[in-house]
Amino acid sequence: MGSASIEQLPVGATDELKRKTPFYFSFWFQVCVAIVLAIGLGYFSPARAVAMKPLGDAFIRLITMVVTPIIFCTVVSGIAGMQDLKKVGRVGGKALLYFEVVSTLALFIGLVVGNLVHPGAGFNVNPATLDAKAVEGYAGQAKAQSVTDFAMHIIPVTIVDAFAKGDILQVLLVTVLFGFALSFMGARCAPLLALLDTVTHAIFGVVNIIMRLAPLGAFGAMAFTVGKYGIGSLGPLLKLIGTFYITSILFVVVVLGGVALLAGFNVFRFLLYIKEEILLVLAVASSEAALPSLIEKLEAVGCSKGLVGLVVPTGYAFNTDGTSLYITLAALFVAQATGTHLTLTQQLTIFAVAVLTSKGASGVQGASFIALVGTLSVVSTVPVAGMALILGIDRFMSMFRAAVNMIGNGVATLVVARWEKEIDSPTLRRSL
Repeated sequence: MGSASIEQLPVGATDELKRKTPFYFSFWFQVCVAIVLAIGLGYFSPARAVAMKPLGDAFIRLITMVVTPIIFCTVVSGIAGMQDLKKVGRVGGKALLYFEVVSTLALFIGLVVGNLVHPGAGFNVNPATLDAKAVEGYAGQAKAQSVTDFAMHIIPVTIVDAFAKGDILQVLLVTVLFGFALSFMGARCAPLLALLDTVTHAIFGVVNIIMRLAPLGAFGAMAFTVGKYGIGSLGPLLKLIGTFYITSILFVVVVLGGVALLAGFNVFRFLLYIKEEILLVLAVASSEAALPSLIEKLEAVGCSKGLVGLVVPTGYAFNTDGTSLYITLAALFVAQATGTHLTLTQQLTIFAVAVLTSKGASGVQGASFIALVGTLSVVSTVPVAGMALILGIDRFMSMFRAAVNMIGNGVATLVVARWEKEIDSPTLRRSL
């Protein structure tokens, strides 16, 4: 497990070292072995597999522990490091425009696939027979938000409160304001920026230590998932899971692949480059687990530090491609499974509300499910209790949700970097 630090070193400096390192010491191989062993344990000894849950939870907590300081340091350094507020606004504007267009396209694709495939057809479930209490807790957290409510939520009660709760949107607001303030100060803030740079290196040092435990975290999370829900539980809902998985893969290959082609790089080579992060996210079902190493790898591939620090953390809150695919597809599944006919107007209402509820739903386990409940609650004819149908398999869905979210943010960063010419092309070609 001692190879995580090797994976994080600059690409050019590690090529020869990686060739000399036995494959069984590589990070991706260890995570793969951990996942295979976890599936085996979950299948043959479910009780023992469920008991492995603390390993996965502990790893995710360790990563979550450093996410907010990483966001603060990288975004502040990114804004202040650009030194030109017009450039910061241009980069941020292009990134947000890209996020909105692609995530909205993902919502639309989920809606179209749901209407074409009809994954919920044939269930004919009576809502009265469902366990409504199973989703009451989620419904309580998912009351429909207006635009005003959403905007007010972004503003924390205090600066400390934003970091204590770990709310990415609130942390981003505080961080952006702080970054602009330092940029206005000019040369006077140079000592503080130097300190932030030192702190950033220290935090990533902590991340490299934590990542040594990734195989254990992957083992614990996957063992719990298989042991708790069982592979057999996938049977009745296999059509929904298969539809979502295939849609997610096609979205990455066709949509993100097309975007990458226009930006001048190959999406398959990029996926190979971040294979460790993809495996980790699939295992722990949380895109936040890969945020620190994704930032390092995007810098190593040639993107400027300032742009990565600005685009990646913002993307984790606003660029939720996997969540967007899931929300509209799952909403139609629940309606079809409970025999609820949705008019075109009702479907467009779900689509419009999902544009809002999908924001800020990446990274944290369960947030996408809460967003889905909140989206369905605006159409009174769809029984929210129908969500109980997919509650048991949500963990399996969240694996691909989180992976697509993370991949989408990586592609978005490279695209914006190419637009802004904030990337070292020779390093990009050598890396990919």
